[in-house]
Amino acid sequence: MQISHFLHAAVVVSDLAQAEHFYGTVLGLPKVNRALQFPGAWYQMGAGQIHLIANNPGFMPPQASAQAAKWGRNAHLALAVVDLQAAKQQLQVHGYEVQLSASGRSALFVKDPDGNVIELSE
Repeated sequence: MQISHFLHAAVVVSDLAQAEHFYGTVLGLPKVNRALQFPGAWYQMGAGQIHLIANNPGFMPPQASAQAAKWGRNAHLALAVVDLQAAKQQLQVHGYEVQLSASGRSALFVKDPDGNVIELSE
């Protein structure tokens, strides 16, 4: 098997409108017009996409983990940004708490409305 490239990551969300605001408005990802047979949305990020899946039966939000103090040690999506300081300001303007990378590298972590961790790295 030879994997050629990344296609998408699926993120389960409890409130689609709230998640669309976060991924579309706060993170600024362009929405993809794609027909779905169930509630959800698609967002473009470079060559890949994020697929939001709304309210699956049995939805379970991300569990509090043993690494609650260091968000980057939990399952997360990592996205590249051009200007980390501008990204941090955008998140804070919208009321999102950010956590700088404990490693000292130019990265931060934020949680979407369902607690899914997103890494933004310069």
